[in-house]
Amino acid sequence: MIHSHSFEVGGKTLSIETGRVAQQAGGSVLLGMGETVVLGTATMSKNAREGIDFLPLVCDYEERKYSVGKIPGGFMKRGGRPSEKATLVSRLIDRPIRPLFPKGMRNDIQVIAMPFAVDQACPPDVLAICAAGAALAVSDIPFEGPIAGVRVGRINGEFILFPSISETNESDLDLVLAGHMGAISMVEAGANQVSEADMLAAMKFGHEAIKTICKEFAAFAKTAGKAKREFVSAEVDADLVDRIKKDSGDDVAAALVNPDKASRESALDDLSKELIAKYKEVFAENAEILKQLPEAVDKVVKGTVRKLILEQDKRPDGRKLNELRKIEATAGLLPRVHGSGLFSRGQTQVMTVATLGLPKDAQIIDGLEEEENRRYMHFYNFPPYSVGEVRMMRGPGRREVGHGALAERALRAVIPLDDPQFPYTLLLISEVLESNGSTSMASVCGSTLALMDAGIAIKAPVAGIAMGLMSDGKTYKVLTDIQGMEDFCGDMDFKVAGTKEGITALQLDTKLDGIPDHVLEAALEQAKVARLQILDIMLAELDAPRTEISRFAPQIVTIQINPEKIGALIGPGGATIKKTQAESGTEIDIQQDGRVLIASSGAEGVDKAIAIIKALTSEIEVGAEFTGKVSRLMGRGAMVEFVAGREGLVPIEHLTTRDVRRPDDVVSVGDTIKVKVFEIDSMGRVNFTALGIAQDHPNLEGNADAEPPKSFFGGGRGGPGGRGGPGGRGGDRDRGRGGDRDRGDRGGRDRDRDRGPRGDRDRDRDRGPREDRPRDEPSQHAESREERASDLSAPEVPDAFPKRARTNEDEDVNARFRPRR
Repeated sequence: MIHSHSFEVGGKTLSIETGRVAQQAGGSVLLGMGETVVLGTATMSKNAREGIDFLPLVCDYEERKYSVGKIPGGFMKRGGRPSEKATLVSRLIDRPIRPLFPKGMRNDIQVIAMPFAVDQACPPDVLAICAAGAALAVSDIPFEGPIAGVRVGRINGEFILFPSISETNESDLDLVLAGHMGAISMVEAGANQVSEADMLAAMKFGHEAIKTICKEFAAFAKTAGKAKREFVSAEVDADLVDRIKKDSGDDVAAALVNPDKASRESALDDLSKELIAKYKEVFAENAEILKQLPEAVDKVVKGTVRKLILEQDKRPDGRKLNELRKIEATAGLLPRVHGSGLFSRGQTQVMTVATLGLPKDAQIIDGLEEEENRRYMHFYNFPPYSVGEVRMMRGPGRREVGHGALAERALRAVIPLDDPQFPYTLLLISEVLESNGSTSMASVCGSTLALMDAGIAIKAPVAGIAMGLMSDGKTYKVLTDIQGMEDFCGDMDFKVAGTKEGITALQLDTKLDGIPDHVLEAALEQAKVARLQILDIMLAELDAPRTEISRFAPQIVTIQINPEKIGALIGPGGATIKKTQAESGTEIDIQQDGRVLIASSGAEGVDKAIAIIKALTSEIEVGAEFTGKVSRLMGRGAMVEFVAGREGLVPIEHLTTRDVRRPDDVVSVGDTIKVKVFEIDSMGRVNFTALGIAQDHPNLEGNADAEPPKSFFGGGRGGPGGRGGPGGRGGDRDRGRGGDRDRGDRGGRDRDRDRGPRGDRDRDRDRGPREDRPRDEPSQHAESREERASDLSAPEVPDAFPKRARTNEDEDVNARFRPRR
């Protein structure tokens, strides 16, 4: 049976339907807004997985190009690995729903969201969170929901719910949050230096919409939902945990309090082995208890960490709750790279390297949204040695992709990508060298140092800090600058990045059902204090971007040309621009508005490229001098290529003062000579003279003091006697390099001088007298033409023409492929 329901939220209609599609899944819905339709499914395995101590949940966001009417580019039309956007949306689905499954559940659960149709006014990513929440609500899977997700933007100070892509581009805030009726459980935000108060107001605005959606989902589930299944909980025996805590709690606490991560983990590892061995002897005959021993010891360790913080404000490394670890910031550590920054916070260390490129180096994003060129990229790598482990290194996982995207979002607001005087493409790569918590925020700090070291005029330095939380349901303790153990044992990972003026990025994950508003407010204020302290340390190392771009980075000079001349600059098949780059040793990037970006490691190459580009795209003036190569020789003179793809003629009389009959008596193809524009005809063709110019060519040494003739053909530009006027040659030599220049000197002369005297010949001497016939009477020729026209469909083949006799086999040949005789 099909159940449908629609309701309004934020001025937009949200529709859900179940019972039509994917009915063998544990729960499935079609969710729509505008013309965007997303399928959400949730399915759970029949039996629990043995030997694990976590919830085996997998969330996938599946992109399909047909949803936007596209065929995938490249060779793999089926599609390959998930895109970065798909990975990030999968994380957005996972993070709010994971804490709401019952404790001890070990059944495999898979949640899939797939856009079927996409309207750019209603982006599918945040709707996928809602589709997943609705699918879980109507499914047979035990779940303490429902949950929903929303996007909040802000334009001219007004909050907008579910903004379109164009509205998001105008907004100074891009906030995605998810939660349930009680609280917010996930936040992902990018912002343009938004204040803490405004960010908190945006969260509250979004949470009101989440409450509305969850209320509708719950009502819909009562009508259309399935009965929830029973499951076997894998909870550890509480009596076993209490016994270990009572007998060995003090030993665990003593091993925990150690500022050095390696020493602390080593002591805890040794203690855990001792406890497991001890209780194996005690419960040797109870197989079920023996299986639970490792997880029970782990629970005691977590409980002890939480107790020390909640009851004694005592952290494992001895810091106060709002105290930062030791911080070191170093800019410009690496030679030759464009920019580098090394940031260390306690035993977390990240090296970020910045690389500058041309606009053409930007990444082309071909997703479900409109295509764009990504001129700023940030990638994050987490090698195994950073945590003292050994494992295979493969492609980046979801965590690496997510951390890189967070750091990229944190810095995007301060990079001058909107400045036309900043034409660079930027790639930042953060290498985690040591890890003990908060590596993503260390990447933000290292990236700021790298950008300033590269000479990028960022609008403001950005720093990041990770906040934690310990709670027993009544007491909440917010922790500044959490380390790995506090993240593992705690209830919240709240990352905040920003400048002195405001927030540029947020990310919130929690293991609780949700975080109350007053706790979020306290965490934001505590994070601001820490962020400002970190910025002071970073600015003590490098207080402003370096005054010049790194000398190892491409030096880019921008010139403006007439957009109509872009074709002349590119040349046929790109030949002209390729030759220009090769000759000048530069890289050239042409923009559609006529801006030409020239990149080179030296000023000499840039100057040469500018001269070539101006010669190709500017109007050539009489008197302009060039140095070019002889490209062709003809009877009339020598053709000289003065810029890539553009030639001019040097007639023999303007080539040398010597009496020569042919140009190859003086120069050869490939010789370099100096020329001056002597004349430009009405068709824009350039004529050169090599006289009156000091030459390096040995056969032209006497040219410096020579006076060029007054005119090539007795006329100026386009005048009588010139090539563009009456009596001129009239040939168009500039229609391609294959033009006919070799017909000799014809202008103003007798074109028939070699034909001999013709005298007064009778033009009709061979035609004979005409017959007098009426005008209306058709001629014999006209009749024959009509006869031939009527018989065109079956032309006669002369007898002398070799003709193959047709056989029976020819009748079976498709006429479309039979040669026509």
